[in-house]
Amino acid sequence: MNHFTKVGRVPGDPILGLIDAYRADPNPAKIDLGVGVYKDARGLTPIPYAVKLAEQHLVDSETTKTYIGGHGDAAFGQLMLNLVLGAGNPLITAGRTGATQTPGGTGALRLAAEFIAANLPGRGVWLSDPTWPIHETIFAGAGIKVAHYPYVDAANRLDVEAMLAALERVPTGDVVLLHACCHNPTGFDLGQDDWQRVLDVVRARELLPLIDFAYQGFGDGLEQDAWSVRLFAEALPELLITSSCSKNFGLYRERTGALIVCAADADKLTDVRSQLAFLARNLWSTPPAHGAAVVATILGDAALKAQWVEELNAMRQRVASLRSGLVEALQPFGLAERFAHIGVQRGMFSYTGLSPEQVARLRAEFSVYMVSTGRANVAGLDASRIGDLAAAIAKVC
Repeated sequence: MNHFTKVGRVPGDPILGLIDAYRADPNPAKIDLGVGVYKDARGLTPIPYAVKLAEQHLVDSETTKTYIGGHGDAAFGQLMLNLVLGAGNPLITAGRTGATQTPGGTGALRLAAEFIAANLPGRGVWLSDPTWPIHETIFAGAGIKVAHYPYVDAANRLDVEAMLAALERVPTGDVVLLHACCHNPTGFDLGQDDWQRVLDVVRARELLPLIDFAYQGFGDGLEQDAWSVRLFAEALPELLITSSCSKNFGLYRERTGALIVCAADADKLTDVRSQLAFLARNLWSTPPAHGAAVVATILGDAALKAQWVEELNAMRQRVASLRSGLVEALQPFGLAERFAHIGVQRGMFSYTGLSPEQVARLRAEFSVYMVSTGRANVAGLDASRIGDLAAAIAKVC
């Protein structure tokens, strides 16, 4: 018997497929704006020097490779709470919040999905339109009903009013997923007044916020980017936060993240964390240790942390300069106003406003690779090629 006869083929991930297409392109002038990783001026995804120093320390001092437990590295968890919620936050001192280490931010989302499915049955999850495609499949795969609220309009502008109007109709008790900063894929972020209005609706509708915090430090700074998270944590009794160390620590392949829970009291937090440990046991047993140990080493050492913050600031500032540089380079073609939003957006990604047909032309005629929706990874751009990219965009426009 051939047991796999009826097994079909699933289409490959369209974003990861760009990697293969880009590598196979013989054009020496090709530009990769597809895959969402930070690149430096040499086109490399660097390892921060602070990470290399921490790794060397671990090589010299690590004494065991034993399991680290269902919630992961305890030092990592405590330091991540300080990073995300702020050292000395009353929730931390009151024992109302805890972090469960996960394999990357994606693992944190998967654990959150399993927790919602198992412990909050019947609750739907509301995602922004558009959102990171994996959000769709993770929650649907957990058997959760997925719905959407508007985020950008047909003119590629942030539409806060439509977002709020939709959230006001969300069934009481449902889960709403919010991007803390550097919205993926659009790059459009809510302002502080917008966040306060969203909080008011969430509180009035008694919704459970799940805040995806994958890019802390890539928007306006470590503390500034955490503003919305801390606002919700202070105002609401319960909150879920997914945090990733892939981008800001450059630990992509080490799969380092955390699911942070804020509960009404310490006793209820213990209940929730017992469920998370049980679910994690059936997903990955215990998380990988290396990345978490690196993060804990950096955040626990004043000199290493200062080195890391300096490197992170440099990455953020480079991306910001690429954004403003591209808008400026489009000026001679009369397109600076049309694409001014690229300079306003935050983080690695930009919803450029280019159509699928224009994206296809960029790839076919100029070997410029980006997602068909027009989402570009600005952090993949070489500063010396900004003029080439602007000329190519002008051609297809």
